[in-house]
Amino acid sequence: MTNTVTNKSIFSSKLFSINYVTYPINHSVMEHIDLVEKGRYYKLNFILRQPKVGGVFKCAKSIINVANRIYLFRPDLYPHSVSKIESGKRVLLSFALHV
Repeated sequence: MTNTVTNKSIFSSKLFSINYVTYPINHSVMEHIDLVEKGRYYKLNFILRQPKVGGVFKCAKSIINVANRIYLFRPDLYPHSVSKIESGKRVLLSFALHV
């Protein structure tokens, strides 16, 4: 079992990307803002698999939050993080738009 994040690019262009991301046990994402040189940055994340314990996404302000499984947010404006995954893994399909 690997303890590294796997990020598989399904599609990528200058403006739009789709990634399939797996976060393993013991992984966390520190609070941060995604820097962009110009424009607006949007992310739409579908949580396909929730960890059994931990792995909670936190964002200062989400545009949409459906049942803590679907998030639309501005990672360039609002701090966001994921708490430590204590059991299981977190799998998401992430759509990113930079306009």
